[in-house]
Amino acid sequence: MSALRPRPAGKGITPTPTGPRPAELALPRADLGEPKGVAAGVPTAVRPDPQQGDGRYLVAWLTISIPKGATPTARSTCLCGWDHRAFGARKVLALITDHADHRDECPLRAPREGRTAA
Repeated sequence: MSALRPRPAGKGITPTPTGPRPAELALPRADLGEPKGVAAGVPTAVRPDPQQGDGRYLVAWLTISIPKGATPTARSTCLCGWDHRAFGARKVLALITDHADHRDECPLRAPREGRTAA
């Protein structure tokens, strides 16, 4: 077995403060110039904004839950105001059909008169 060596001075556990300390004011940062980590004169790549979408968004969705040993449930929701729920296997199957029919008839999805389809 090795003998325990004493710790050098200044090393060890940092003591816990015993009282509150005044908050330090942070100076405003000037984020000007080249990004950090980039050498001078090196061009940086400009990427598309990751938050930009492709123009598509959710209009209607169907949520089905079938827990083991419990009653199946479903909910069909649409931004047009359509909101239906079903409990039980037969009613859930009927709601699935109703949801598909609503997708074809929804005013937010169906092409309107005078509008050409792409």
